[in-house]
Amino acid sequence: MLLESLEAHCFRNLSGRVSWGAGLNIIYGDNGQGKTNWLEAIYLLATSKSFRTQKPQEAVRFDEELAVVRGRVARSEQVHRDLQVAIQNNIKTLSINGKRESVARYLGQLHVVAFTADELEVVRGAPEARRKFLDRGIVSMQHAYVQTLSDYQRVVRQKNRLLQDAADAELSAAELAARLAPWNEQLVALSAAIHRARADYVERVNAVLERRLFGREEVSVRYVSSLEGKGDLSDYETLIAERLQFRMQAEMSAGYSLIGPHRDELEVLFDGRDIRSFGSSGQQRSALIILDLAAIAVYHSWHNEYPVFLLDDVDAELDRKRINQLLEYLEGRTQTFVTTSKENLVEQYAARAEIFEVREGIAELLAAPDGRISTSSKDASSI
Repeated sequence: MLLESLEAHCFRNLSGRVSWGAGLNIIYGDNGQGKTNWLEAIYLLATSKSFRTQKPQEAVRFDEELAVVRGRVARSEQVHRDLQVAIQNNIKTLSINGKRESVARYLGQLHVVAFTADELEVVRGAPEARRKFLDRGIVSMQHAYVQTLSDYQRVVRQKNRLLQDAADAELSAAELAARLAPWNEQLVALSAAIHRARADYVERVNAVLERRLFGREEVSVRYVSSLEGKGDLSDYETLIAERLQFRMQAEMSAGYSLIGPHRDELEVLFDGRDIRSFGSSGQQRSALIILDLAAIAVYHSWHNEYPVFLLDDVDAELDRKRINQLLEYLEGRTQTFVTTSKENLVEQYAARAEIFEVREGIAELLAAPDGRISTSSKDASSI
């Protein structure tokens, strides 16, 4: 998988078209010039989402109504696809080869794994961030899983509304059970599908983890069902059906659903200890990188190709030793995009990377391993 080119119009401060290298791409420039915006544009093209905002319109340049990001992706020497995401009034329109497509059909054309400051929530934040990590990985293998998640979220919303209405109407247990029955029936089937998919993905991640990539500590992960200790998880459908019945009154009192995989957790452990509570900032960063590399390996084992890897503000998030280890590991595997404001890091990797300088949202090629130098940029010898 290769992102050959990317073009942006009115997406934040970006403008112009960039042809990327097949290996390491270093996006260099002063702070505030738009380095991270280029990574965000790549992420948007791949996922239809931003890693910085939940409101698409915030990424549209001020005083503009429409932002467009388009790119060409090579899946093989013979297969190329033109992707486009247009944002207008918080509505995203997705296209493949000029034809408008649904999210389910669009996803999977370009897959990215991203290491950003926000993604550190996976190892030090709330359980929701870790569930999203799992779900992104599963979607990368099974695009239909997007619909499973969507259906599950819809059923939980409907059930929560019913529970709130039932509390206001002071329904009897029998009346509430009758009204909940069709929603719980759907919840059982969807929950089981999610539980199986997540448990399987965690097993795959553990199988490929580079457990000691950055040090002596061993990294491992464990999927923890909210039903753990409540019964036989191998017969998940029966167990969750029983728990839904048993906890019906508690759900009515709470006014929302208390049972289901939306309450599950992923434990990330360093030498058997919870990384959130006992890991240093450096260990947490190392753990996230190791998880990202596992996600890349799982994707490769499933598709027999590598995804694109994005690493934002590399020198702020990792020390030089870890940067060297990481980039050496990725060389020959992924097309990698790294942002930095440090000239000495650019100097170190100039012989093996495409170097792009960003000024006021415009990215220009400074130098490349094959000797190409942009005549419109400053002399590459100054880097």
